[in-house]
Amino acid sequence: MKEYATEFIRNIALVSHGGGGKTSLGEAMLYLTKVITRMGKVDDGTTVADFEEEEIRRQLSLSTSILPIEFKDHKINLLDTPGYTDFIGEVISSLRVADGAVVLVESVAGVEVGTEIVWDYCEQFKLPRFVLISKMDRENASYERALASVQNLPTDATFVPIQLPWGEKQEFKGVIDLLAMKARPGDGGKAEEIPAELADAAQEARVVVVEAAAEGDDALLEKYLNGEELSAEEVMQGLQQAVRTGSFIPVCVAAGSANIGTAPLLEAMIGLFPSPADAQPVVAQGKGGEQELTASDAGPLAVYVWKTTADPFVGKLTYMRVYSGILASDSRVWNHSQGEEERLGTLHVMRGKEQLPIQNLHAGDIGSVAKLAETATGDTLGDKSTPLTLTPPEYPNALYSVAVNPKTQADSTKMGATLARLCEEDPTLSVRHEQGTNQTILQGMGDQHIDVAIRKAVSKFQVGLDTEVPKVPYRETITKEGSSAYRHKKQTGGAGQFAEVHLRTIPLEETDFEFENKVFGGAISSGYMPAIEKGVRGVMKQGVLAGFPIEKVRVEVFDGKEHPVDSKAIAFEIAGREAFKMAFQESSPVMLEPIMDVRVIVPEANMGDVLGDLNTRRARVQGMETERGKSVVTAQVPLAEMMRYATELRSFTGGRGIFTMSLSHYETVPQHVAQEVIDARKRELDKEDTA
Repeated sequence: MKEYATEFIRNIALVSHGGGGKTSLGEAMLYLTKVITRMGKVDDGTTVADFEEEEIRRQLSLSTSILPIEFKDHKINLLDTPGYTDFIGEVISSLRVADGAVVLVESVAGVEVGTEIVWDYCEQFKLPRFVLISKMDRENASYERALASVQNLPTDATFVPIQLPWGEKQEFKGVIDLLAMKARPGDGGKAEEIPAELADAAQEARVVVVEAAAEGDDALLEKYLNGEELSAEEVMQGLQQAVRTGSFIPVCVAAGSANIGTAPLLEAMIGLFPSPADAQPVVAQGKGGEQELTASDAGPLAVYVWKTTADPFVGKLTYMRVYSGILASDSRVWNHSQGEEERLGTLHVMRGKEQLPIQNLHAGDIGSVAKLAETATGDTLGDKSTPLTLTPPEYPNALYSVAVNPKTQADSTKMGATLARLCEEDPTLSVRHEQGTNQTILQGMGDQHIDVAIRKAVSKFQVGLDTEVPKVPYRETITKEGSSAYRHKKQTGGAGQFAEVHLRTIPLEETDFEFENKVFGGAISSGYMPAIEKGVRGVMKQGVLAGFPIEKVRVEVFDGKEHPVDSKAIAFEIAGREAFKMAFQESSPVMLEPIMDVRVIVPEANMGDVLGDLNTRRARVQGMETERGKSVVTAQVPLAEMMRYATELRSFTGGRGIFTMSLSHYETVPQHVAQEVIDARKRELDKEDTA
């Protein structure tokens, strides 16, 4: 592929609800520009964008694919993003490097849950965008109904159709191009006169387009108000400004799988979306604080890494966007985020899984490189002498967790590295070790997200993983002072073991553990105190009530006995351990559970359902408010009641409910719940013993 200068590049993300037609549209554009000789189908697993084994199996996009389209001396980097909400991290990464977005709205279903979610992210990134009413050739397609649903999307901008459908359902022949005032049959290659039956509607819609163009530019507005007619070039110029400032959002129509409306859409993308040079400057952190970077080959080198994947054949693939300067193949760059030098091999432009070698990536372009050692998603590459870092976007907190275990001993040795690689690929995946339950926890956005990650571990890294519901990381503590004495005596014929320890346990408010020697008169030598403390700490790790760590306890050793011959450190460790267990039981022990701060955002119609459901989860509702037309409930809920909330909330809100959750504090578990946990733990131990 040839190199393109900044002004001839467009970076455009295709976003929608799942099944909106993004991949089919990208396939149609590749076919129109003769990159492929036959259009693939999602159902057959033959599209350029969906090339992963799991994508073909599920018949949906799971990660962003780049489809560079060469059209009329321009290069359009299409970012085909997943529509399923579990993979929202891929959408966020793509919008971070895009200069515009096309939001596809399906002609039958109209605006759906996923549409609303991606729309909100487009608003956050302040991206110029089009709305494309897709799949106009479907049975039950309705342009008017779909457009009406679009009008309800939350925005200060005005929706302006720049294309009208020429028929719909099986009669969808092409589009009426209101910019050129021509009918464009099929893929839009050859223009015709507008059919007489559509002429009046087209003329009426054209007036709205011209008014929008006039409002985009003060000089044009003055000319228009003076009754002068705007030329075709002036209309494009005014619309360009209106789209780039976000005051107007063009509405287009197409049917990707039938390859109808493709060329007019590409023309509108080139004419109305900004090139990287015309887009809003990006803010970078430099030596002197923040500075704005405009896409220019002459600027300092600033390259943002927005995606990383593991390729079974070439190893790690790093996807980058050049925000400033020129990035050359076989060069050295400095990773400002990691403080390490990286040597680049051949740069590539990706087209699905195909790697097209290129010598240079100009400012604003998107490409990839293989086998970088230190670089991860979110890093900034550049010149060592000009330190610049670009801020990664914020990703949502994980909402769904599983405990993972290796299937075999061989998998056990590779599990840690594999999970780390998976999380490096996907910023919305994370892994941690839960000390309280000794489990490895994998966290993601939903059950499908986790399932795909587990399958990827097998297909890409040959590591088998089992999953289970995570145990709640309870804690154990005491509520009053207690004391005990324990004598350890063991005679084996030779030298024996002897130790006697008297200790008390006292509840603590702030610190987790304190240990003090309060023995006077030399009843126990101070040299044995570390052994006693070791025994106590061993019990604190294992727990007494139900096998969970003990915290907020002060231990005072106040008396005991030793033997001049038989006393040893191991004897005092055992005595300290047993004495602590007895004193703990005397101190009115309780279990503590994690309480989460939960924020649930749902449509007003679902407010009652959410409140009713939270009440069944031992929740304490903290407040209710309205935010951008949605109801927001804040509550404190025990983690034990939230383990599968992501799936359940999605179920009873039709996918429209979202929530965030973070740890607030620990508090005492109600007695009846604690007893259930203790009984379950005993059954677990009995099962282990019989096994």
